[in-house]
Amino acid sequence: MPVCDHCLLEFPEREAVPDEISGQRKGFCCHACNGIYRLIRNEGLEEFYARRKEWTPGPSEDRPVDLSAFTGNLRPAGTEIETDVVIDGIRCASCVWLNEKILLRTKGITHAMVNYATHRARIRWNPKEIDLADVLARIRSIGYAPKPFLPRAWVDEQKRQSRDLLVRFGTAAFFSMQLMLFSIALYAGYFQGIDEKIKFVFHLISFALTTPVLFYSGWSIMAASLRGLRNLTFNMDVLIAAGALSAYGYSIYAMLINSEVYFDTAAMIVTLILLGRYIEAGAKGRASAAITRLMQLSPREARKVHITEVDVISQLNNAERSMVPLSQLGPGDLVEVIPGERIPLDGEVIFGASETDESMLTGESRPSAKTVGNPVFGGTINLYGSFIFRITKAGKETVLARIIQAVEDAQARRAPIQSVADRVVGYFVPAVLLIAMVTFLGWLYHGAPVSRAIMNAVSVMVIACPCALGLATPLAILIGTSHAASRGILIKGGDVIEKAGRVDQVVLDKTGTVTEGRPVLVRFAGIGISDDEALKVALSLEQRSEHSLGRAIIEAAKGVDPYEVRDFEAIPGKGVKATVKGEQAFIGNRKFVESEGLSGKIPPLLSEDQIRTIEENEQSGSTIVYLSRNNALQGFFIVSDPIRKEASEAVRQFKKQGLSVIMMTGDNINTALAVAQRIGIDQVTAHVSPIEKAAEVGKLQDGGSTVMMAGDGINDAPALVQANVGAAMGRATDIALESADMVIMRPDLRLVPLALALSRKTFTVIRQNIFWAFFYNLIVIPLAIAGVLHPIVAAGAMAFSSLSVVGNSLRARVS
Repeated sequence: MPVCDHCLLEFPEREAVPDEISGQRKGFCCHACNGIYRLIRNEGLEEFYARRKEWTPGPSEDRPVDLSAFTGNLRPAGTEIETDVVIDGIRCASCVWLNEKILLRTKGITHAMVNYATHRARIRWNPKEIDLADVLARIRSIGYAPKPFLPRAWVDEQKRQSRDLLVRFGTAAFFSMQLMLFSIALYAGYFQGIDEKIKFVFHLISFALTTPVLFYSGWSIMAASLRGLRNLTFNMDVLIAAGALSAYGYSIYAMLINSEVYFDTAAMIVTLILLGRYIEAGAKGRASAAITRLMQLSPREARKVHITEVDVISQLNNAERSMVPLSQLGPGDLVEVIPGERIPLDGEVIFGASETDESMLTGESRPSAKTVGNPVFGGTINLYGSFIFRITKAGKETVLARIIQAVEDAQARRAPIQSVADRVVGYFVPAVLLIAMVTFLGWLYHGAPVSRAIMNAVSVMVIACPCALGLATPLAILIGTSHAASRGILIKGGDVIEKAGRVDQVVLDKTGTVTEGRPVLVRFAGIGISDDEALKVALSLEQRSEHSLGRAIIEAAKGVDPYEVRDFEAIPGKGVKATVKGEQAFIGNRKFVESEGLSGKIPPLLSEDQIRTIEENEQSGSTIVYLSRNNALQGFFIVSDPIRKEASEAVRQFKKQGLSVIMMTGDNINTALAVAQRIGIDQVTAHVSPIEKAAEVGKLQDGGSTVMMAGDGINDAPALVQANVGAAMGRATDIALESADMVIMRPDLRLVPLALALSRKTFTVIRQNIFWAFFYNLIVIPLAIAGVLHPIVAAGAMAFSSLSVVGNSLRARVS
């Protein structure tokens, strides 16, 4: 009985559904199989029939594609859906270009970016126009295999691929070394004479040694080139395979006619390419070690505390505990952590005390003390005591997950300078194939023997290297951002590195950036009312404020019952206002209170002693907050925010890099000048709101400056966005991660000049890489055309080109 060309099921001939497809007669068991076969052919996926193995004849199951492994990575992106997948089979920059072009030309896909260094693709699409299955099918249609991105599985897969590459290279090297012994004998025989029978035996042995090098060790190269040719797409593997197979095929022909063979050329091409790829893979692995370690930080299980009334601390000691997978935990659950364990998720300590090692998140080596009420972060290590914490964030919302996401985003975002290389690699391989063909025909035209013409064409194909162009930017960014992450600096992309490399003006916010951001109330006084009444009114106004100065008043007023307030309003950079006991009340800086809360100026309302006290504290860098109610001045509060001990050193480092430094603050000019003078800043802008800070940054940009703004990521968000580069101080707050280009993960101002130095070094390395990649191809391709370079030398030079870029990229770090 005939067999169905789609499902392989036997069927009676009288029931056959015949069809003619591409000039070939096909037979199907039913119209459904006929339709599916045509669909697969029309979509360019006919390779499916050549690839399928262990196929069970008969109809397929109801679910033809298992998408469950991919759906866990789906996430909303506005009205669209976004996911990360690993694309298997990427060999060079042309592969990246091809995948991005194919995806972006697909209706419904709005964003596709492939990271050459990690082979990860970030894809975004409109679910009303296309679904996940069609997106994955689009990748498969050009011969690449999409795989779900799972952090642990990805790490394991990288190790597996590295081992496989080592085995294949080792096999190629072993056979190639044996082959060279016989090749040397043949070369000697060429000059000194050799018996024809012995020569033929040596040819056979050379053929036998070369074949496993090409078709086992180099199988990934051959398979990738076949997939590319079948789909009329070209990548780096096409060049390598064409060169090696040309030398191999001609050598078989030469062996049969008893001419000179070039089996050693074919084998060494593959061996040297595999050597280059193995070293390159090792460099990539070391470069991404920081992000790999981050991925492996989170434990698989946690010790859940089973309790019904979570507010009853007395129940905790006797509560049942059990180990559960992290997937079964969520916000509100209680987890116990004992010494030496990793904290599984983010939360807040509710019982016990300890110290934690947060160095992998912040770069800070000193332990962080944890008591009741303190936050803890997933992936960090509990050092000494046991404690119980309540989970506040789980899954992709944890600080660790968001740091990993930020670093991955950074490694995927391209620097603008890369666009030049991207435009070239898309046309590189077809152009090189055309040049090789012209080289072959040109040498024949000028009377060269066929063997010489073939070898020169092979040299052209083998020596051309789009890999160096493709690696030039992403590998340097991968190394630079990973190194920065290990030091507690999140740089959010290659475009940020390029802009940071051109910064010539640094703007520093005062509170929380130059200062510690933990102000304390050192003195206060009521005017016309008692000191206690002034403190109570101030507490009532500030209890809903998020400003650090307000928190200082709240902390000092612990135990005081505030008044009820109505019509509360916070004015960023100025203060707050509300109705207290039926009267309009204001608290904030002098400019704000004078303009909105008083009918006149403040100094005449103060005694000489009070004026002197205020002036002395302003000169020492303290901030003065004024209170008014019902248009009457009712008190002042002196808040001291210590200057960071490393601030002076950070300013010196900025100036050493040739940068101009300005401090901006909403504080009064006297306080600002006092702080600036102590740390060595000459330029100060005071009495500015967050919006006015952004405007001041804009003025600097209009004057031709490339500006970095460093702030706390909350009140300074407008200025951070306005600046060419925004650096947020703080431990990965939500606003900092969203609005800033860089996030400084630990409170050390010296990390800001370090981030700039690292960006400059990385950008310099990128420019050197791109120059070398272009220079290499411009020089060596003409040499290959001229017949100066033997194919083996060409293969070595091609591998050296990629490795030189890898080696130079490893310099993208600072001590």
